[in-house]
Amino acid sequence: MCPAPPATPAPPPAPAVEYRGKLSPASWMELPDWKREPLRPALEAFSRSCTALEKQDPWKAVCAGAQTLLPTANEAEIASFFEMNFDPHQVVNADDSTAGMVTGYYEPLLKGSRTRSPRFRYPLYGVPQDLLVIDLGSVYPDLKGRRLRGRVEANRVVPYLARGDIDKDPAPLKGLEIAWVDDAVEAFFLHIQGSGQVELENGERIRVGYAEQNGYPFRSLGALLIRRGEIPPERASMQGIKDWARRHPKRVQQFMNENPSYVFFRELPRELPGPIGSLGVPLTPERSIAVDPRVIPLGVPVYLATTWPNTPDPLVRLMVAQDTGGAIAGGVRADFFWGFGDAAGSQAGKMRQSGRMWVLLPKGYAPPVSVAP
Repeated sequence: MCPAPPATPAPPPAPAVEYRGKLSPASWMELPDWKREPLRPALEAFSRSCTALEKQDPWKAVCAGAQTLLPTANEAEIASFFEMNFDPHQVVNADDSTAGMVTGYYEPLLKGSRTRSPRFRYPLYGVPQDLLVIDLGSVYPDLKGRRLRGRVEANRVVPYLARGDIDKDPAPLKGLEIAWVDDAVEAFFLHIQGSGQVELENGERIRVGYAEQNGYPFRSLGALLIRRGEIPPERASMQGIKDWARRHPKRVQQFMNENPSYVFFRELPRELPGPIGSLGVPLTPERSIAVDPRVIPLGVPVYLATTWPNTPDPLVRLMVAQDTGGAIAGGVRADFFWGFGDAAGSQAGKMRQSGRMWVLLPKGYAPPVSVAP
């Protein structure tokens, strides 16, 4: 009798999925100051989301309605559209609290060149060919959307190069430069913002956007400076961190290397109306937010109740979840996109407010099932 073939080994148990929060059914009456601000900009931003959402059955009808409404509708008609077609769900954190942090980001302008020179010596890299991206959902369905990044070394998958390894001399990624910029600190913050524009010496501008990442978790430079006693908490804004860096040029690279996360870019068409978010559509200034997609689905309208940067003045408006970020983790956690340039950067850099959030989902659409803690 022939021996039975060896059994195919089962895959190892899936890693635990971290519980980050849930969406809890709510009523329209719970949304503070609903209709206080114009809704048309949010409808326009949502219509951009529909280029991705309309392929999904639950979104086809509402996306078609939004496109029909967009050209001529007044504010009352737009409000009625949202109320008749969506149900609000309050975002709840893992600890059952309903308040969280709202920060800001923007699209900066850097000075740069296509070639290296004594002035322009800090590179913005494209995606390395040896960067391996493994879709964990192909092995563990519960980890859909999660990816493992690394590289192959001696037939083993090992972590990819960290920031300090990439930025050292000789440069291990030489030849992958999209452009060179004149300021290491501005380049570091471009990695955090995820997209930006580079003005070349001839006045031409190129737009770069997030393409990939080296697989390491984001570590906050501001939090590190606070822990080391370099700056007080009230100075941990983007402007405060940049000021510290200007005063400590010989130490700044050491501190930046404490954040091992490194972003690789791609060049984007200049004619785009805005940078491209994780959803794959252009972001809308003051209407797009970055969220944690493990709690809030990308593309959905989100009602945000927070305050203007460094003030108690209410900032309450309908936004659209169109982006993600390495530092954006948790249920009630948002990054508010302020737009392009210095004025947007001023608002983004000082924004660190408390806020609450409600997700709008099409009527009859069940919110994503959260993994129990």
